[in-house]
Amino acid sequence: MLLYDSIGPNPRVVRMFMAERGVEIPKTTIDLRGGENRRPPYLAKNPAGQLPCLELDDGTVLAEITAICEYLDEIAPGPSLIGNTPRERAETRMWVRRIDLNIIEPMTNGFRFSQGLKLFQNRIRCIPAAADDLKLTAQEKLAWLDGLIQGREFICGSRLTLADMMLFCFLDFAAQVGQPLNPALQAVTALYGRMKARPSAAA
Repeated sequence: MLLYDSIGPNPRVVRMFMAERGVEIPKTTIDLRGGENRRPPYLAKNPAGQLPCLELDDGTVLAEITAICEYLDEIAPGPSLIGNTPRERAETRMWVRRIDLNIIEPMTNGFRFSQGLKLFQNRIRCIPAAADDLKLTAQEKLAWLDGLIQGREFICGSRLTLADMMLFCFLDFAAQVGQPLNPALQAVTALYGRMKARPSAAA
């Protein structure tokens, strides 16, 4: 297998997941800032032009971080970070989707339409007038999440899962692009601190 890697929070989620699962895969770095991901030959691998993607030994290419992580989770020996039962897997997927749609999407588009506009304006449709409202939406949903995970070690209770890694990687990224974590969100802040202290955070 070969992982097409780059800068940014999406590839970092996969690297962190791999570190937690003890999976080692050869990597090649794609120049995202230079737009290599939006040109051939990379587009032949992933027509969406996004990173990362995982090329399997038979030539199949998997894109989207949740699909990549779930595939690696299923083929690697050891404890699952998705879930060991149908209920656990459903719970993880529920939280991954909530975090992705309610927090990560508005947070990252808020960045793309403002601080990241120079990089993204010729790659995707950007709506600068929506940037501030998108950032506020992400903050509102973070506050919503904070209320739901009070007293928990991880988002799924005592289980470390993909949901925790996704939230951490994107909160860490957001703090670098003008969307710092509100310290008043005590549960989310505590979770962020626990995740940052894990060796996998350096992946």
